[in-house]
Amino acid sequence: MNLLQILLTAAPSSEQIAEKAAEDAEKLSSWADQFAGLPVDKVIEKLLTGAVDFALKILAALVVFYVGKFIINRIHKSVRALMRRRHVEKSLATFILSVLKVTLLFLLIIIVISILGIETSSFIALFASAGVAIGMALSGTLQNFAGGVLILLLKPYKVGDFIEAQGFTGTVKEIQIFNTVINTPDNKSIYIPNGGLSTGSINNYSREDYRRVDWTVGISYGDDFDVAKQAILAIIDADDRIVKGSMLADKQQRLKGDAPKQAETAASTDDEEEKPRRRSLFGFLSRKHREYREKMEQRLANEVPHADIDCTPFVALQSLSDSSVDITVRAWVPTEFYWPVYFDVNERIYKELPKAGISFPFPQMDVHIQKN
Repeated sequence: MNLLQILLTAAPSSEQIAEKAAEDAEKLSSWADQFAGLPVDKVIEKLLTGAVDFALKILAALVVFYVGKFIINRIHKSVRALMRRRHVEKSLATFILSVLKVTLLFLLIIIVISILGIETSSFIALFASAGVAIGMALSGTLQNFAGGVLILLLKPYKVGDFIEAQGFTGTVKEIQIFNTVINTPDNKSIYIPNGGLSTGSINNYSREDYRRVDWTVGISYGDDFDVAKQAILAIIDADDRIVKGSMLADKQQRLKGDAPKQAETAASTDDEEEKPRRRSLFGFLSRKHREYREKMEQRLANEVPHADIDCTPFVALQSLSDSSVDITVRAWVPTEFYWPVYFDVNERIYKELPKAGISFPFPQMDVHIQKN
């Protein structure tokens, strides 16, 4: 059913229109009857009195309208200032202020109409019918609207978070009433309806302060596992971004400023031409360091004792594959350093394990030919 059909269904029937016309004619007839038999001067006097009363009603309605509009603007500014002091989410504040202003203006118009002596019940019924019709026609849009309200209130993510939802991954750029805009890593803007986001699964990578980084390193059969393990642990130990023990202790240490913001790994192997490239690739992460510290300070104040996690780096033999001995490596890092640490450790493992006598195998097949 389209919007036109819904409006036609909600519109009054021909019988209702005829009844309304008959009532109006009857009212007009009764109004004319009150002047029957009166002299002309009395009729003029009565009409002038009615005109003066109507003019006073119009004047009173105008005064109420402008005074009410002034009061609404004052309320709007006061609520906006209060939300700024309370640091309310910008998208949520805009939505609340818009709904508040529209609601107050609607009430003001109803009051002005009632001062003029016009029946307000018919206007309210008309608005209700139009609301039902529009609501039925725009059910999907209203679902997205409700989803936007839930997202703004429950805050499963906020602007700046890196999320994965509805098959898309990117940084939240804007939370609108009907859609959420995310920027993908290759700088594409994706508009996702809020209805699906409010009822579907969302992976918020920025929600937690720390993430675990996993690597799988394959070495050749015959290589010394202990040597490979010590070489990998040395690489991890040299990176100050990686947590070496307790998560809470690492948070406190970073808040005190004892740990570097971002270690310059593999400095001995990087020449001067490669350093600007590395900084341009991961430099955007350091710009969020102040927000990261503020967020950790707030969470650290509310941290419970059992929330601590042992984040000591872990290296173990995972499996004996067909062509390699697979070693699993696990380490914890602050969320903002996840990808820089992942790529840097990969590079250092590739460069430094061969120096320790460790080789990287590749899939191979031995073929034996027997002569008859």
